[in-house]
Amino acid sequence: MQTQRHDIPEQSFNAAAQAEADISRLRQLSVKLAVAELEIELFDAMEPLEAEWRMLERDNLSSLHQSYDWCTAWVTAFRRPLAILRGRCGADTAFILPVEIVSSHGMRIAKFIGADHSNINTGLVSDAFAEDSGSLDGHHLAIRLRTALAGKADLLLLQNIPLEWRSRRNMLAGLPMVQNQNHAYQLPLLDTFDKTLQQLNAKSRRKKFRVQSRRLEAIGGFDDTVPEASSEQHELLDTFFRLKSARFASLGLPDVFSDTQTKAFLHGLIDMRNGDNFGLQMRALRLKGDYEGRIAALSGISRKGDHVICQFGAIDEDLAADMSPGEFLFWQMISSLHGKGVALFDFGLGDQTYKRSWAPVETDHYDVVLPISGIGIVAGALHRAITRGKVFIKARPGLYKFAQNIRAKVG
Repeated sequence: MQTQRHDIPEQSFNAAAQAEADISRLRQLSVKLAVAELEIELFDAMEPLEAEWRMLERDNLSSLHQSYDWCTAWVTAFRRPLAILRGRCGADTAFILPVEIVSSHGMRIAKFIGADHSNINTGLVSDAFAEDSGSLDGHHLAIRLRTALAGKADLLLLQNIPLEWRSRRNMLAGLPMVQNQNHAYQLPLLDTFDKTLQQLNAKSRRKKFRVQSRRLEAIGGFDDTVPEASSEQHELLDTFFRLKSARFASLGLPDVFSDTQTKAFLHGLIDMRNGDNFGLQMRALRLKGDYEGRIAALSGISRKGDHVICQFGAIDEDLAADMSPGEFLFWQMISSLHGKGVALFDFGLGDQTYKRSWAPVETDHYDVVLPISGIGIVAGALHRAITRGKVFIKARPGLYKFAQNIRAKVG
């Protein structure tokens, strides 16, 4: 009898395991069949894809940076040639990769639209295709992408992709990749601000906030403002450009916001709104008293679904800098987002001390590096080498600081 009691659960377990294995094989087979049927088309304009594009972007896990309106704002400002990739399985749209062609040193590089100013890229994927894309054959997908882009680009370079985003594996994860030198930092927002702070050093952070508050009150107080009027939002963005330009100049770094196209793109995002979602919202810390109306710190945030991204920030170096007004503004922003359907506050790309102090989650990013032509093979190898060199340097604080000093001196 004892043997029988052991045998029955063992048989049941084996049957369940066999059934699970059979389901897994069927899923893999269905994905392979889907890839075999996969057709990738190339589009040089966004408009023919608008309806299905907007349908796919409803997915909460797709990046704001691949949304139709975000890409429209960029394309309107930069007017680069487009090479948008649509994958279809039969009559169903499987994915859309919003890609533009960037010319560099005689090479044609296919990149995500607006890649130079995006913090996370996921592409747009249908629910059905995303569910089983972990079993996707990367080799076959690469062949189809190369075929689609042949004659149009030399290199497919899709940057800043998390291999897994909020428990979903990216459909591009099986393609040739290199780890990006930059990581992103996130703070999950819990039921209350107090619970959110418990993920951090809550006691130390509250103490720091109280000290900052007292210092700001001592010089006359402050207002944390989010102007509703579009005109005021645009004015704050122009103030950001001025403050950031001064900061870059003091560090001897190039101003990545200086060109007219980038400014036009960001101004376009301010008017991008859809319910709770917005392309760009400016927030300011204004001082009172002797500094009445002066702006000590600025931030620009975006929202899609339950995900808020800090796109950039700046402080007035000549005004209350010793009070860390930028970090104080983060406290104000994050606390105010509770109870508004936000689950994740994203500090974006780049390793900085204030991000690590706020963000318990660190996300690795990767770049797809897929050569299309002979010159693309050379360009891809060069990108891999440079990126790995940057990863090596950034992993060594002393070496990284030395490299930053050299860069600042060279200007």
